[in-house]
Amino acid sequence: MNTAIALYCLISFLVGIGVTFGLFKAGDKKRNEKAQVEADRFLADARVQAENHRSELLLAAKESALLVKASAEEELASGRKSQLIREQKLDRRDELLHQQEDALRKQQRGLESSQTRLAAQMKSVSDQRIQLDQTLKQQQEILEKASGMSRAEATEKLMASLEQDLEHERGSVLLRHKKTLSEVVNAQARVILLTAIQRYSSAHTAESTTSTVDVPTDDMKGRIIGREGRNIRAFEKATGVDVIIDDTPGVVIVSGFDPVRREIARQSLGALIADGRIHPSKIEEVVEETTKKIEDFIMQKGREAADEVNVPGLHDKIIRMLGRLHFRTSYSQNVLRHSVEVAFISGMVAEMIGMDGDLARRCGLLHDIGKAADHELEGGHPKIGADMLRRNGEGPEVVHAALGHHDEIVTEHPYTMLVATGDACSASRPGARRESLERYVKRMEELESIATRFDGVRQAFAISAGRELRVIVASERTTDEEAARICHDIAKAFESELTYPGEIKVTVVRESRFIETAK
Repeated sequence: MNTAIALYCLISFLVGIGVTFGLFKAGDKKRNEKAQVEADRFLADARVQAENHRSELLLAAKESALLVKASAEEELASGRKSQLIREQKLDRRDELLHQQEDALRKQQRGLESSQTRLAAQMKSVSDQRIQLDQTLKQQQEILEKASGMSRAEATEKLMASLEQDLEHERGSVLLRHKKTLSEVVNAQARVILLTAIQRYSSAHTAESTTSTVDVPTDDMKGRIIGREGRNIRAFEKATGVDVIIDDTPGVVIVSGFDPVRREIARQSLGALIADGRIHPSKIEEVVEETTKKIEDFIMQKGREAADEVNVPGLHDKIIRMLGRLHFRTSYSQNVLRHSVEVAFISGMVAEMIGMDGDLARRCGLLHDIGKAADHELEGGHPKIGADMLRRNGEGPEVVHAALGHHDEIVTEHPYTMLVATGDACSASRPGARRESLERYVKRMEELESIATRFDGVRQAFAISAGRELRVIVASERTTDEEAARICHDIAKAFESELTYPGEIKVTVVRESRFIETAK
């Protein structure tokens, strides 16, 4: 009984194990089938996502290719435009070179013609002199035979008679000979100067005393001013100029006494407007960059002028001051071009009269160097220029030419006279200075009218083309102290009411008279 129960239990246990194993197998198969389904579904989703991602990549690649193509086409168009502009500039330069070449040919033909005429005249004079000597010799022989006296006796008797007859006319004879000699000297000097001026010819350039900057819109004026005026104050402080913004459309005016600062301000303001970002820090950055660029430009201009007239060995400071003259004008005449003209004319005249042409050109080029610093230092430009040249190792001839080319001191070197002559020729030639006769007369009248409105002034005379004013005061109405005060007040009135280059010297003369009667 117990054995049967045990056997029954064992069989039941084995049957339970088999049933459990079968159920486990059936569940495992279902799980595998479900996992397979999930794997197939995940693989299908992955393929769909990969396909979508591939389409997006293709689309992005096409858009990038279109952008690259458009950028390349834009760069190509810009390059073609730049090439066209360069070709146009080269064409204009080539045309200008042809014009200059034609002008040089004309000058050469004129010089050859002048040389031919001069040679013919010299030959004619030589022939006439020979013929005159022969005629005089024949006449002397005839006179000796007719008078019965030798040449020495006739000469002695004639000289004694002439000495008695001309004793009272000696003064008039001397004056007449002096006048004749002066006419001959002036004629020869005129020929030399005209020849030098004809050999040198250059285009005249002029710079205005104020600079204008174009602005695209009136809104840009507000951005230049800035909030509560902070931008314009920062700009004026960084550049040292005045910025005038008024109702004039599309224009901002830059005004300053120093032409170099004015040019720095003009270029800086143009760069700021082009950039569009205008604030104090950006203003300081742009002004600093522009200042470096202008300094390089000044050195370049100075070296070009020295090379043009073949003046080597100049100190860097002199070259810098020479380049600053490019921005300076005198009666609308560019001072650097004026200095180059004076150098050429002085050198040509020096070579014609047997002097050192290189030294004359050096004196002429540097004679107005003081105008580059006369806004910053006290005194006239001759004294400033002479001190500057002396400190930088220039010779006494060059220093004296800068100091005395306006005839304000006693001339000690002949090169000073050459430079003064070249300076007068360059300044007075047609087209050099654009001041009309009416404007000149009006300026002289303004100087005299300002002086005569002061109490105690009797007469006023503007001389030296307006560079000096002589004032005569009434001695019975003024004292020496009052005359000094009138001189100071007139100078201050000129500074506040007139615009003029350089300086105006005011001289007040007070006459003292002492009268006694002999009884």
